[in-house]
Amino acid sequence: MIVVTGATGRLGSQIVQRLLERIPADQVAVSVRDLDRAAELSTRGVRVRRGDFADPGSLASAFEGAEQVLVVSVDRLGEEAVRQHQSAIDAAYRAGARRVFYTSHQAANPDSVFAPARDHAATEAYLAASGRPFTALRDGFHAATVPNLLGQALETGELVAPADGPVSWTTHADLAEAAAVVLTDASRPDDDHLTLTAAEAVDLHGVADLLSELTGRTIRRVVVDDDDYVAAQVGRGVPEHAARLFLTMFHAARQGEFAVTDPALQTLLGRAPQPIRSTLQAATAQ
Repeated sequence: MIVVTGATGRLGSQIVQRLLERIPADQVAVSVRDLDRAAELSTRGVRVRRGDFADPGSLASAFEGAEQVLVVSVDRLGEEAVRQHQSAIDAAYRAGARRVFYTSHQAANPDSVFAPARDHAATEAYLAASGRPFTALRDGFHAATVPNLLGQALETGELVAPADGPVSWTTHADLAEAAAVVLTDASRPDDDHLTLTAAEAVDLHGVADLLSELTGRTIRRVVVDDDDYVAAQVGRGVPEHAARLFLTMFHAARQGEFAVTDPALQTLLGRAPQPIRSTLQAATAQ
């Protein structure tokens, strides 16, 4: 049985749907914090149980009978995130899982300037230290982030943001499909790490150019000072600590931390991954 955590979240829910296209529902189980949100899966024959990384005692039942567990990373930061991931990993192995899969990040590195990347690196290190079989799925930076970076670009014609760098923006849909393949294809070699990214890395100048092409209007990339960016965010009601945390994404992009591309995703999908253009097309169509 394959157990998927976070199965009502944006990525986890799509992974479950892809799994159900490949294997019978009675071979799929989900661990969720809110059982009501997963009721539809239960009607389809998926085993649904409550499991909360912050409540390790709940995980024994949630992971019972698991042959493989996919630990979808939590929306937390720092010690709390790593601690919750460790609790899930320990519970998965105690339940008898022969391999634990973890949704990591392409920039996972203890020295990253991007805080979430350090958390992912710490979780990967914990998996490696366990001495047990694992696979870290190093997902490309989620393309769904890009519309949030546009600001008022479509209204003003200016994409205003701090200096950045190329990012291999990767869609949730492609990552979900690839995860389902990895979990179900027994003929594949067992990898400790898989880097799953789009085929190209695009910076915000490139995004502005694509927006210009898609809208038929000139969208100009405007680079602003880091402190001015933070001040503008705070002026819009964003807490300063959150604005400065988000700023580290731009810092990491400048250093090339998100520029890596890898053919593994295309190999798993059997087709080219969706380019950032597809995400922008959807954003401009709204």
